[in-house]
Formats: sequence, structure tokens, C-alpha cells
Amino acid sequence: MTPSPASDKRQHVVETAYALFKRAGFHATGIDRIIAEAGVAKMTMYRHFPSKDELIVEVLDYRARRFDDQLDQLAQEGITPEQKIAKIFDWHGRWFRRPDFHGCLFAHALAEFGDPQHPVFKAVARQKNGLRQRMRSILAQVMPRGRAESAASTLLMLIEGATLMAQMGQGDAAIREARKAALDIIAASRRPQ
Repeated sequence: MTPSPASDKRQHVVETAYALFKRAGFHATGIDRIIAEAGVAKMTMYRHFPSKDELIVEVLDYRARRFDDQLDQLAQEGITPEQKIAKIFDWHGRWFRRPDFHGCLFAHALAEFGDPQHPVFKAVARQKNGLRQRMRSILAQVMPRGRAESAASTLLMLIEGATLMAQMGQGDAAIREARKAALDIIAASRRPQ
């Protein structure tokens, strides 16, 4: 099935907004700038996204889907849970070295939209909780569910901390130490208690 011109325009707006939000932030990027950069009419923008908040949520969901696709592929790989977790950390390490790395879009969104009832906050929570749940599912293959839950929460904190350190220019050391700590945590959690 070929995408319709309307869905192509919608996706183009999302991708344009994504690039702008990554560089300049959410509040600092106005709708008029997105319209201009995307080369769409104001009417087209508002037909697809009646509010800026709806566009921001769609951009966050778009970014989350891209990562979820990677996680889906990882789930199918015939490697150990430790290797899967190491791969997630390795992905982050490669991301930190990219020239377009500006930190975590979700963390930036959370900083700008701190109300837990706000749709943007909820989109961030969905993505972060989704990653934690994916890691818990991987770990539950080799440890009891309660330990897998605790370890996954800790691994998420390691990733978030490494991402912040990468934004401060210390990405290689941060991801190396976070990856090592993650594998140590998994090994300790696998031991009988």
C-alpha cells in the first residue's frame, strides 16, 4: 500500500519538527518555524496537528517507535540476555558519538513539560517505562521477576546517567563504565540469594 500524499506531508512535518526540537528545544521552536522549514501551508499543519502539544507527542512517539523497532529486532536475535543488554548500551555509545547527538529528546521534553498530567510528560513516561519493561523481559529469562524488575530499573538509571554525561562531552567513558556496571549487576542478580 502506497502512503497517501497527506500521510507523506504529515510524516514530513513530524521529521522536520523532530530535527528542530532536537537542536533548539520544544518551547524555543515555534510553529511558524516548523511550517517554514517543512514547506507546508499553515492550514496543512493545523489539519494534521491542531495543537503544538499534539505535534510534540507525535514527534516523541515517532522517536520511540524507531527505538522500539531496534528492540523488536534485538528480541529475535539468538544471543544471551547479557549480550542483548550489552547491545543496548553499545547502541547508546554509538549514538553519543554521532555529530547530531544533542542529548535525550525525552529528557529535554521532561525538563520543559514537568506536569505529570501533561500529554508530553505522559509520552516521555511511556517511552522510558517501555525501555525498562523491555530490559526486564530480557532479564526475566535468567533471573526471578522481582530481581529482573529491580535490575532493569537500575540499568535504565545507568543509561540515563550516561546520556547526561555524554551531553557534557564524556560519552565514551560514561557508556564504558555504565555498560560494565550493567553487566556486573546482571551477574550479581543471577547468583542465588
